Amino acid sequence: MEPSDRELEEAVREQLRHVIDPELSADIVTLGMVTDIASQAGALTVTVALTTPSCPLRGQIERDAREAIAKVPGVREVTINIGNLDPEAKAALMDRARRIAQKDAPITSIPSGARILAIASGKGGVGKSSTTANIAMGLAAQGFCVGVLDADVWGFSLPRMLGIDDRVQAREHKMVPIETSVGRGSIKLLSMGLLADEGDAILWRGLLLNRAVQQFIEDAHWDDIDYLLIDLPPGTGDVSMGLARHLPRTEVLIVTTPPMAAQQVAGRVATLARRSNLRVVGAIETMSSFTCEHGTPQAVFGSGGGLRLSESIGVPLLGSIPLDAAVVEGGDDGVPAITGSSPGAVAYQALVQKIATLLPPLHQLEGCSARLLSALDSAVADA
Repeated sequence: MEPSDRELEEAVREQLRHVIDPELSADIVTLGMVTDIASQAGALTVTVALTTPSCPLRGQIERDAREAIAKVPGVREVTINIGNLDPEAKAALMDRARRIAQKDAPITSIPSGARILAIASGKGGVGKSSTTANIAMGLAAQGFCVGVLDADVWGFSLPRMLGIDDRVQAREHKMVPIETSVGRGSIKLLSMGLLADEGDAILWRGLLLNRAVQQFIEDAHWDDIDYLLIDLPPGTGDVSMGLARHLPRTEVLIVTTPPMAAQQVAGRVATLARRSNLRVVGAIETMSSFTCEHGTPQAVFGSGGGLRLSESIGVPLLGSIPLDAAVVEGGDDGVPAITGSSPGAVAYQALVQKIATLLPPLHQLEGCSARLLSALDSAVADA
């Protein structure tokens, strides 16, 4: 008995689930690329929409689709129309692809109770790495074990800022981050700066950079940490987007300076993070003001950028760090400013206290009441 047109269409749809988009690593039906299937007496017309007219995988996808459809009994003739997704459908497709990728996130040694915070910025020179170093030092001083991943592969600076210059060793075919004690806690650092000389130029680009960061995540011993801080390269490049695949539970802190231009660039980072299904949890303003020897504050680079950013992207402003020579000197000497008593140190101490309070390690939220309160907070925030 010949299948009905409807039965044939459903059989073809199921068979097309075996056609995988090589770039997105998911089948074309789940991704929403099969926009129409029509059958009339065994003559089949299938419309497959691609993300771009010049997609280099067009030929392969069409061939794979034909081979898949040929296996369906009752199909006498096949016409495949190749179309293009409109912007709204394309955005939906990319969202589905990201969610699928996140379900298959790789296994790492990072404890499930560790909080993963990526420190990001829209541009370089805003104090992102200094902020990462000071947050790490401050959290460690409170008794936490803080993992620090220097994902700014070609612009690494954290080994110098944290005063760590040992070479990374391997154990059981995985890298062992360099650990140093800080008060009641410790810092575990992994950086290209611990594998290459400080003066070496790293000439990697794109996928190779992303692969290096992936190895730092997957092929390293991150056991027993309470936090993992990830110092991202500035901007919205491959490394930042790769976090959604490698560590889908990453939360993002965005660093900006006061000027409007810097704030707008930082806003793009928030947009990218959310499109990648990462949660943006706060903004940090650096170089907010300078207090001269007479005690008069001066807004050397303008004012309000941090607050404008936090309001525009809907997250709290966790801290404003003033211009302070002690921050620069601390980075150069390998002793972050937060260990001192300068205005910058005081501001970083307040920032760390907020992070420890508002973004504690997840294992501290394991009690039933804490989970309920966390869920309530999230519901209120979403509303």
